[in-house]
Amino acid sequence: MDVRRSGDRYRGGEPASGIESLHAFSFGPHYDPDNLRFGPVIACNEEHLAPGAGFDEHTHSHTELVTWVVEGTLTHRDSEGNETVVQPGDLQRLSAGGGVRHVERNDGGSCLVFVQMWLAPTAAGGDPSYEIVRGIADSTPYAVPAAGALLHVRRLRPAERAAVPDAAFAYVHVVRGEVRLGGTELRAGDAVRITDGRSLELEALRGRAEVLVWEFAG
Repeated sequence: MDVRRSGDRYRGGEPASGIESLHAFSFGPHYDPDNLRFGPVIACNEEHLAPGAGFDEHTHSHTELVTWVVEGTLTHRDSEGNETVVQPGDLQRLSAGGGVRHVERNDGGSCLVFVQMWLAPTAAGGDPSYEIVRGIADSTPYAVPAAGALLHVRRLRPAERAAVPDAAFAYVHVVRGEVRLGGTELRAGDAVRITDGRSLELEALRGRAEVLVWEFAG
């Protein structure tokens, strides 16, 4: 278990434009050759957008982008003609394929916070694709076949437990609340990179918790 604390993330964004970004992996000007990826994960970004702020049209390629809204509403538009509003509890996936352009904005009246994971696909290229799952359930893992990945959403009440899948690689990101994992207490923004984990459990502490658990094949 490799524990990474929230406060150790790289801070970026454009505060003057209402954008604050927290990067768990080497990103943009925050180049760190020892923190480039874990399994297929190449980025885990927590974005804070003030009302009216957003990312203007930009391009992605050869990347699977999975977005989880923590609070507020996210407006998404892309060059494939998709235009959606993503709310807490929804899961959004954009497969960039050989290339896609998109816009992400906070068109609401309150702060927008979302976590976005970037996964490297097993094969480059292909056509872009888009999917949004409204109100994803804890009991149904979300598959990203192009990256050999499964996402488990864990929403836990105080003292409730949930298993972390036994897998070659697992990535655990605490969205909100406090949990214990393998004897280690974790808070919102903390993450754990697990290699060959077995019989690990999450336990919620002192309130409700929300955790994203990625499972990757070897």
